[in-house]
Amino acid sequence: MQKLFRWASKWWPGLIPLAVMWGFAAWNNTLPVEADLSARSSAALKDTVLDKTRIAVDGRDVGLAADAFSEEGRRDAVMAVEIVPGVRLVDDRTRLVPEAKPFVWNAERDVVRVTLSGSAPLPSMKGRLTEAARKEVGGVEVADQMGLARGAPPRFEAAAMLLLDQIGKLKDGKITISDTKVNLAGMARELGGREAIAAALKNLPEGFSIAANDIKAPPYIFQAYKDPVAATVTLTGYVPDNNVHSALATSASRKFFNEKIVDNLKASIGAPSSFNTVVLAALGALSRLSTGTLVVSDREVKLSGDALYEGAANDIRAGLGKDFPKTWQYKPEITVKPAAGPVDGTVCQQLFSDLLGKGKIRFAAKRADIDPDSAGILDHLIETALRCPTTNIEVAGHTDTDGEDAFNRALSEKRAQAVIDYLVKAGLPANRFTAVGYGSTQPVAGNETDDGKAQNRRIEFLVR
Repeated sequence: MQKLFRWASKWWPGLIPLAVMWGFAAWNNTLPVEADLSARSSAALKDTVLDKTRIAVDGRDVGLAADAFSEEGRRDAVMAVEIVPGVRLVDDRTRLVPEAKPFVWNAERDVVRVTLSGSAPLPSMKGRLTEAARKEVGGVEVADQMGLARGAPPRFEAAAMLLLDQIGKLKDGKITISDTKVNLAGMARELGGREAIAAALKNLPEGFSIAANDIKAPPYIFQAYKDPVAATVTLTGYVPDNNVHSALATSASRKFFNEKIVDNLKASIGAPSSFNTVVLAALGALSRLSTGTLVVSDREVKLSGDALYEGAANDIRAGLGKDFPKTWQYKPEITVKPAAGPVDGTVCQQLFSDLLGKGKIRFAAKRADIDPDSAGILDHLIETALRCPTTNIEVAGHTDTDGEDAFNRALSEKRAQAVIDYLVKAGLPANRFTAVGYGSTQPVAGNETDDGKAQNRRIEFLVR
């Protein structure tokens, strides 16, 4: 017996390397099998809808972990792996994605990015929503903070896609779907954007409805800047339509006799009521300034600049809101241009002639009522008269040849007197001025054409 033990003690250590070699061979043979089962199991899941899928193979046993979006989808995934040839057992560690109650989805825009948050029902849909947002707001960062959840209402994707189409129309704001209720809040990027969004919401899928729509329109802004150095009046902002645009541009060209009109206006909906009346009146006040800025924002008017003399400044401050509806607010910030130095009679005459060569004092047809559009040139004439306080001035009225001579002479004198009355009201002494009506006796152009007649209907200032 002792000999047997002595013999055994010599050979059993040799079994250790043999066991290692056998284990290594078995492991080498198992690795390709497990890799093959893993690949075929993954391929079997390609048509299933899962998230966070993980496959672990131990021999011929497959462990499947994943998030599924329905009980049917979970069962189909497990069954797809079970029928893979070579699989002996599937360890089912799948789970259903939690259900969101209510199912909420958000798209929020600020000055730098669009953020998508809340829940999406499927990974593929999550990707489509993110891509749609990027296309709608090209160049703006899109942050995907959406999670995945069950419980989306029918036609959710169609509703979300339609709402993403609106995010590009917002300057800032938030759009929310809560189950089938839609809430919107924010500021439209451009005028007309609010109305465009409201029109689009009429096409929401069946079952969805608007719970709240608090999209605000941006301010409706009209601006005019008078630059005496460049001799321009620049119009920017918005007008209600092309007809109003044309009327404002025509009126501006009459009011601003010495400036070129730079017209950058655009037509857009959203103008407040009485917009036309207010802007025309405010442009008339701006025409009386040496330099100035007019800003009409919704129902608020701000006019700032330098009047040509103190009386004009007081008149503009007191009269700015006279023709405005009560719902409008106005703020005149009028200062007075520093007075220019005095000049002699010769220079004064040249200044009067230059002014009246660039613009005309206009009157109502066949009447002596001064057209309000003439306020600007009249203020410039008054400023010049203040620079030559010792001169006497003849205000001469002229007409074309239409009508009887006696009527034309009387009309021309009444018009000259109306101009003197305006000057006196502004603070100039009445005894410096004399009204003379020449009728049609001193034409400066032929009366055979409308243009010639228009040149002959005029007021002249003559230093005596």
